[in-house]
Amino acid sequence: MRFWLLDAIESFEPYKQLTATKNVAFSEEYLQDHFPEFPVLPGVFMLEAATQASAWLLRLSEDFKHSIITLKEAKNIKYADFVAPGHKLELNVELVKHDERLATFKVQGGVGDRTSLTGKITVERYNLADADPLQAEMDARVLKYLRKAQQAILRTTSTT
Repeated sequence: MRFWLLDAIESFEPYKQLTATKNVAFSEEYLQDHFPEFPVLPGVFMLEAATQASAWLLRLSEDFKHSIITLKEAKNIKYADFVAPGHKLELNVELVKHDERLATFKVQGGVGDRTSLTGKITVERYNLADADPLQAEMDARVLKYLRKAQQAILRTTSTT
């Protein structure tokens, strides 16, 4: 199973913000367990989708400078409403601050005018070759894969 939670990037402004969507389908495996009588998108998946949106904002802004972008910290994450199958979760991530290694984002997600997720996250970005120069080839393979994935997820090629 591929673990891309985002279906499309609707808009982005380099180094500022990105809006992405996740369509929650009845056929998704996790809905059989979460919860069978009342299926909803798990909160941890909402957080992961926000992390992926943040990573895409950095990738697109920095022209795929780093092969690895991981969640380092999540602060003040609040879940306010459920996202049920058949609905589209819209995620908006705003870059608050960044340096060479860390980037902090304000994240918000919701369905229509209903907020489902808010908070701040910090991601860490780097290349495998930073710690081991022998991993440069792996960085190149990961970046090639991500550039190819960009074609499938990027709905618009212009900035907002």
